[in-house]
Amino acid sequence: MPPSGVRRERLAKSLPMTLRVYQRLSSAMVPLAPALIRRRLKLGKEDPARVGERRGVSADVRPPGPLVWIHGASVGEVLAAAALIEKLRELNLRILLTSGTVTSAAIVAKRFPPDVIHQYVPYDSPRYVGRFLDHWRPSLALFIESDLWPNLILSSSARRLPMVLINGRMSQRSFPRWQRMSNTISALLDRFDICLAQSRMDAERFAALGSRNVVITGNLKLDVAAPPADPAKLERLMAVTRGRPIVVAASTHPGEEEQLVEAHRALAGFFPSLLTVIVPRHPDRGEAVMRVVEAFGLHSALRSREELPVATTDVYVADTMGELGLFYRLAPIVFMGGSLVPHGGQNPIEAVKLGAAIVHGPHVFNFTDVYEALDRAGGARRADTQEALVKQLGQLLADAKAREASLGAAEHVVQQLGGALERTLGALEPYLLQLRLEMGAANA
Repeated sequence: MPPSGVRRERLAKSLPMTLRVYQRLSSAMVPLAPALIRRRLKLGKEDPARVGERRGVSADVRPPGPLVWIHGASVGEVLAAAALIEKLRELNLRILLTSGTVTSAAIVAKRFPPDVIHQYVPYDSPRYVGRFLDHWRPSLALFIESDLWPNLILSSSARRLPMVLINGRMSQRSFPRWQRMSNTISALLDRFDICLAQSRMDAERFAALGSRNVVITGNLKLDVAAPPADPAKLERLMAVTRGRPIVVAASTHPGEEEQLVEAHRALAGFFPSLLTVIVPRHPDRGEAVMRVVEAFGLHSALRSREELPVATTDVYVADTMGELGLFYRLAPIVFMGGSLVPHGGQNPIEAVKLGAAIVHGPHVFNFTDVYEALDRAGGARRADTQEALVKQLGQLLADAKAREASLGAAEHVVQQLGGALERTLGALEPYLLQLRLEMGAANA
């Protein structure tokens, strides 16, 4: 259960110098916030109708009763919490969901029930964070993975707000960085009542960095339901692509599209009607991806222009939001982006659940355990080089039995690795019981 008030007061007095300096600097930077917001608006990184939320100001009213606050950085973290949010709603708990990107806000509006309140997380200044906490007065805070903003954590702790890190992940890239600032990260992690880690390695890293109470619950992303698809749109796409071999490259990043288009050109010599669908991780890169395709002398179509692939389309650039479920259903083979460049790879689970054989590059450190299990079982194929990428995609295109075997192995792995949702709910039960008691007392 939450640390005592005495311990929290002790923690407040023992802040390392780095965090005291951070607090002063973040307070001093408040006058620069309008300029920062203007710049981000110009770049399309803020919603002009909701910029007040970045300063802790909200037009929404706090609902009565206990309020569970869940915070995740962006799309992946928000979607990871979807099944957990549904379970909490079944307990009649109200949910406040915060994130930091326009993309994640759009996904919440599209995929979550209207009673889930979404807010942009405030900029990490004591003033803005204080406004946010004073307005919403959350009863329980659940931070997803590792989006650890110091003032957000310290101010919540000062209010004696119970905090739990869920689906905790500490990547091999972040761990040595935090080791060099061990006093700082320890002071932050110490504010959490419990850390629910994705894997044994994550648990060991959090414990080494100062988490006092670490429990391995698994990866919530393995329990996420397959993304939806509009049946009419799917039927139309299937009609215009019928009879063509299709490969989807999902959530691609800069530097990957060139390799994928080159692979398409090589494979088209063996599969003349091949269609490659590229879904860039950030939809605003659609036109840039189209220029890459055209630089290779290939024909493209852009989904954001409401274009559909025709017989002469080589590469279809699907630069729209929230349609991965559509394309996973369309293609029997999916290349998972973020893995040919050192981004760390994207989550393959949704594609597996929708019947796709998986190919990925060498850089998958965001999902090390998942990819290792898939590769070991034959449920995914790794391509370290351009030649290997062509080979792996070509073999799956040519051999339906190989695709079925890979998918069967992947589905078995996903089933074995599941269960994080129930384990997370079990770890949260003491907090949820307290909230239910408060609800009962209020209704008595």
